[in-house]
Amino acid sequence: MAAWQDLFPIKSDEMHLQDAVMRYVDVGSGPTVLMVHGNPTWSFYYHELIRRLSSSYRCVAPDHVGCGRSDKPQKYDYCLDRHVENLSEMVERMDLKGVTLVAHDWGGAIGLGTLLENPARFSRIVLLNTGAFPPPFFPLRIRACRLPVVGRMAVQGLNLFAKSAVKMATNRADGLPREIAAGLLAPYNSWSNRIATYEFVADIPTTPNQKTWQTLEAIERRLAKISQKKLLIWGMRDWCFRPECLDRFIKHWPDAEVERLAEAGHYVLLDQPDTVILRIERFLAS
Repeated sequence: MAAWQDLFPIKSDEMHLQDAVMRYVDVGSGPTVLMVHGNPTWSFYYHELIRRLSSSYRCVAPDHVGCGRSDKPQKYDYCLDRHVENLSEMVERMDLKGVTLVAHDWGGAIGLGTLLENPARFSRIVLLNTGAFPPPFFPLRIRACRLPVVGRMAVQGLNLFAKSAVKMATNRADGLPREIAAGLLAPYNSWSNRIATYEFVADIPTTPNQKTWQTLEAIERRLAKISQKKLLIWGMRDWCFRPECLDRFIKHWPDAEVERLAEAGHYVLLDQPDTVILRIERFLAS
């Protein structure tokens, strides 16, 4: 059986931000596809999409600070605003233009927040089971990760959030292949390396007085003004970013192309890679 490194044999480039080094994949040539991951994944989530697109497209896939191969500072403002600032700085400093944004999970809010700061640099949007608005529901199994003391011990100490995700975020009858699960978990092998896994969960807002709630509200208010061509691909068996989230995007973007995958879960790209990638390739070529 191949090791996860065989699936993702790409070295990272690095960008020095104010307080940390953010690492990213930058391979291929042609129009730019910017792939933005969520929690608890990293750029490895896109390994097959990168492999398939990099012969015709420039594939850029950052690891958010605290994630993947990026620095994992223990004292850092791991909030949505900061992740948007970091990605916006990266897009500006790399002078990316004509970008197709591909985003999953937290990557939707981070990527769309970045697009709204730099709209002229983006040409298309592909969203995969994500959100960019205050959460319409808060699943109990994620809420449990916020319990005082116990939540941090479970998420950061025992790595239960990431370990559960490789089983509960897929709808594949046989689960994720072992090497893919190992790749998703590889960067999160110690308490200190799991700092952002916990902080992303802690940043999920529950009341309107929280900063990230207000940031998400501000993003949602501007969704209807986004004019770029859009494709929404949704795993309909997702218990976290449920079909209601897809409907909420469609309400703002009635002209979006929509692909509903009845048997895919939250990790939609890993559940049905061929279907998802062929649909993205068709969208990019249209």
